[in-house]
Amino acid sequence: MSAITLNVNGTEHTVDVDPSTRLLYVLRNDLRLRGPRFGCGLGQCGACTVIIGGVATRSCITVASRVSGEITTLEGLAKDGRLDPVQQAWIDEQVPQCGFCQNGQIMTAKALLDRNPNPTDAEIRDGMAPALCRCMTYYRVQAAIKRAAGGARDGGPDPVEEVIR
Repeated sequence: MSAITLNVNGTEHTVDVDPSTRLLYVLRNDLRLRGPRFGCGLGQCGACTVIIGGVATRSCITVASRVSGEITTLEGLAKDGRLDPVQQAWIDEQVPQCGFCQNGQIMTAKALLDRNPNPTDAEIRDGMAPALCRCMTYYRVQAAIKRAAGGARDGGPDPVEEVIR
């Protein structure tokens, strides 16, 4: 066992874990965060996605002892009691069906919008491709990202044009 210190959602945490422990297990088991979920365990589905240093990262395949930089989980997006524009857009567009993939979808979208605040439809589809959804809510995801981009740009939601073409 080794003591490692992680900056998660702006707070430093020291945990005593095996150096090969995956970040997902530290977040869920040691820090009791429930946003990142175990999906495939292979880094392919995206349910475990967190943002590390601005990059959407699969926590199920990331060794916790090798992480440097701030880790943001779904729980860390809201600030001062206000949802992040991505979270609010998800509600406004009624994106979730079963909800299992939503952590990965939201965190991937947040990283995309932080990199590119006004993506095109093609950039959204390309940026979101690694985040899988069994319920196939991809059109609602795209509409939510467009809504969040407008909200982040103007300080509030704007009408979202039809994304199905």
